[in-house]
Amino acid sequence: MTIFNFGSIVIDNFYKTPRIPVPGESVRADSFKKGLGGKGANQSIAAKKAGSDVFHIGAVGPDGNRELELMKKHGINVDHVNYSNLNTGHANITIDPAGENAITFYAGANDTQTLERIKKGFENAKPKDICLLQNEVNLVLEAAKIAKSHKMKVIYSAAPFDVSHVRKVLNFIDLVVVNETEYALLLKAFGKCFNKPLLITNGSKGSCYLSNAENFRVKSPTVQPVDTTGAGDTYLGYFASNLDQKKSVNDAMEIASFAAALQVTRYGTSEAIPRLSEVKMFWKKSGIQTLALH
Repeated sequence: MTIFNFGSIVIDNFYKTPRIPVPGESVRADSFKKGLGGKGANQSIAAKKAGSDVFHIGAVGPDGNRELELMKKHGINVDHVNYSNLNTGHANITIDPAGENAITFYAGANDTQTLERIKKGFENAKPKDICLLQNEVNLVLEAAKIAKSHKMKVIYSAAPFDVSHVRKVLNFIDLVVVNETEYALLLKAFGKCFNKPLLITNGSKGSCYLSNAENFRVKSPTVQPVDTTGAGDTYLGYFASNLDQKKSVNDAMEIASFAAALQVTRYGTSEAIPRLSEVKMFWKKSGIQTLALH
């Protein structure tokens, strides 16, 4: 099977600071570096490192050659990443000593997707292939409809959160992924009327899966984080890859938890995402008993 990811590609600008500025405050950065990021690119790289074949559908600007080359080096198929006249999306990420972050996101080329290009990107998709979607690109609803027409399993990360976007895509997706804050907003908007399976991530507190058929809760390994940027994307990429490899939901959650926990012990986004062999080594050293990683 294959994962098709219709998602963002972003140039990340990282600033390590003594603290995250409050409104009206300027804070001097201790260091600066660039990296490849965006929810879409991060998820694609995580899924590839977890062992899946990944096709990425998206767009970059005339300044995006470096990002495309990096994705190719990871083994991701980028034949359907198109060029836009707008600059590649970028994110300014401020990171404090505890690893917490504040992010300013500019969509740029990510908001220049076209229906024709999306159809072309999914033309080789087969039934039961996995489609990943999130809200850092335009035409998500159209992509969800196309994926469903191919009888794919559609996983939708409702971030950045917008309840109107969730309402539009609900009939065309199989699983909604949110963090704890987004889950609270979802409950406020839908209450008990929300009937789609949910995967809820909550950082160091773990994750849980809720559906009419089954519920799971998985703890997260205890680590000392240095940068939490991209942890949710790492989790979701690994989770989707393990479903693609026919693992159970519970096993996929466990493996994803170890991958995300290891990722936050490193600085950066896509470059911090661990390979599966590293995740297995981390699990063995942790001493935590789990069947998922045997």
